[in-house]
Amino acid sequence: MAILETTNLTKKFGKFTALNGVNIEVNKGEVYGFIGPNGAGKSTTIRVLLGMLKATEGEATIFGKDVWADAVAIHKRIAYVPGDVNLWPNLTGGEVIDLFMKMNGNVNEQRRDELIEKFNFDPTKKCRTYSKGNRQKVALIAAFASESDLYILDEPTSGLDPLMESVFQECVMDAKREGKSVLLSSHILSEVEKLCDKVAIIRQGEIIETGTLSELRHLTRTNLTVKTKEPMPDLNEIKGIHNVEENDGELKFQVDTEELDEVIRYISQFGILKLESAPPTLEDLFMRHYQGAGHADSGGAL
Repeated sequence: MAILETTNLTKKFGKFTALNGVNIEVNKGEVYGFIGPNGAGKSTTIRVLLGMLKATEGEATIFGKDVWADAVAIHKRIAYVPGDVNLWPNLTGGEVIDLFMKMNGNVNEQRRDELIEKFNFDPTKKCRTYSKGNRQKVALIAAFASESDLYILDEPTSGLDPLMESVFQECVMDAKREGKSVLLSSHILSEVEKLCDKVAIIRQGEIIETGTLSELRHLTRTNLTVKTKEPMPDLNEIKGIHNVEENDGELKFQVDTEELDEVIRYISQFGILKLESAPPTLEDLFMRHYQGAGHADSGGAL
């Protein structure tokens, strides 16, 4: 049974449709990546899942319970980290972590202390003195110190430096090894690629692609760098070749995966001196979906 499931989830604000038939399924022990640009519907989906917004149509369940009607029961078993954490300014970070853990109904002091050390966090300072990164650490420590079955993480590493991002990734993998489930909304594609078993790409309130990374990679292009003895004429005319660039006698281009065999046959006629292949990335897939999608989707941060 799916830990988290949405079926035809739709949310309208007046005439504006923020979510249009969103289907998500997160299974036990799975890290599910949820990616898309700002305004695509990621945070709206998460607010519906947390019982903060009521869906206009469709269904959403966590642990088989309705996210709106059974929100209180569900929240006892989930941990949530938003992308912008607001804290009580006069409490210390340690006091807030303990408060969050008690609200969650369980206190694992040993795990809390390990995480405070891992995240190199000073829990004795007042929250008003913390940077954005340190405020994120408070929420992350409280979340991962709790014995939750599902972690809902909405841009959780916002404001963290690369070293702390690496600690966060370790925490996610630890949770997965313990059979916990994670819904990770992120714009850091390398993070999603490293951590997630499945990925859903949302655009303008609709899921436009979903699957495991290996399934999605069939839809992406392989990056090739080639140098040949003889010049290759009209590479742009060959089926499946895209974005040809020349640099110091080398050609760099992308090849549709299904045409790779034919392309290699073609370029081998010209005497290959150098051939480098880089596997397709999630970023390649993401950019293919958003190229030419218009100002609303392509401008600004993802």
